[in-house]
Amino acid sequence: MLILTVFIILVIVALLASGIRIIQPYEQGLWIVLGRYKGKLNPGLNWVYPLVSQVVKIDLRTQVLDVPRQEVITKDNSPVTVDAIIYIRVVDPEKAYFEVSNYKLATVALAQTTLRSVIGDMELDEILYNREAINAKLRDILDEATDKWGVRVEAVEIREVEPAPTVKKAMEEQTAAERERRAAILKADGERRSKILVAEGEKMSRVLQAEGVRQALILEAEGKRLARILEAQGEAQALRLLAMGAATLDRKAISIRALDTLVQLGSTPATKIILPFEVSSLIESFARYVSKTKEVPAIQELSIEELEKKLGKIDEVLGKIPRPEELETELKKRAVSAEEEEAKVREEVKGLLSKSTLKKEEKE
Repeated sequence: MLILTVFIILVIVALLASGIRIIQPYEQGLWIVLGRYKGKLNPGLNWVYPLVSQVVKIDLRTQVLDVPRQEVITKDNSPVTVDAIIYIRVVDPEKAYFEVSNYKLATVALAQTTLRSVIGDMELDEILYNREAINAKLRDILDEATDKWGVRVEAVEIREVEPAPTVKKAMEEQTAAERERRAAILKADGERRSKILVAEGEKMSRVLQAEGVRQALILEAEGKRLARILEAQGEAQALRLLAMGAATLDRKAISIRALDTLVQLGSTPATKIILPFEVSSLIESFARYVSKTKEVPAIQELSIEELEKKLGKIDEVLGKIPRPEELETELKKRAVSAEEEEAKVREEVKGLLSKSTLKKEEKE
């Protein structure tokens, strides 16, 4: 009896222990008793009817499903091989278990057909460069379809798009040709820019050279003009001085100066001398003054005061004679003004060249 009692107790304990179910924190339990759904089991320790209860555990974590590789014909008849991965999460365990037999397999199959449909409506170039748009479109379609299964599609990522070998070879040739075209364009553009810069440099050099020549000619002309003015002014002042000095001389002194001139002319090595006056009259007039037998005509001599009364002040008649310091100052001022004008012209030339360069770049 004791043994039977112990056996019965052990059986009861085993039955009670068989009804214990442990649900993990990331799971949700579904309790089914004799084919009838009783409810959800929360994470932790749960007890169900032994022998007649069934507990289905649904993982609520984000799951990664691999969409197998498949060959798809694009809109422009280019065969490509694509594969993808999808991220799903069970949001309603009851629908995920009771509405579909295997939600994982169903989601992968739906992703395959949807991927084939979406890729088939797009061209190859669009597939290669618009993966984000394709991923978003696939996610929206799959999420809407799996909502009735209690499954939410969180993301879809196309992992690889591989065109057919012939298409890939043609793409490589096209890429190489495009790179060669760009290289040729860049080379031609560089040569064109180089020629433009050289031409602009030669243009600026010629402009500056011409401006330098012009400034040199202007300065040379200014110097010659100033030299002629000063030379003429000096000659005029010398003549005025000679006139003022000769006004007070008598005829004897004039005759002596004339004879001195004849002596100077005779001392020259020239064999022919042209005189602008008659020498015999000069000698005759001189003889009258030096002879004691003939009477010397009286000539009224003028003083400086009387001469100034008749002709004016000597300083006014002669004019202002510039000093060497004044002449040097005037030349320096003219040189400075010429340099300023040259700098101004250079700035104007640079401005014109920069404007022309900017206009060319805008046109390009």
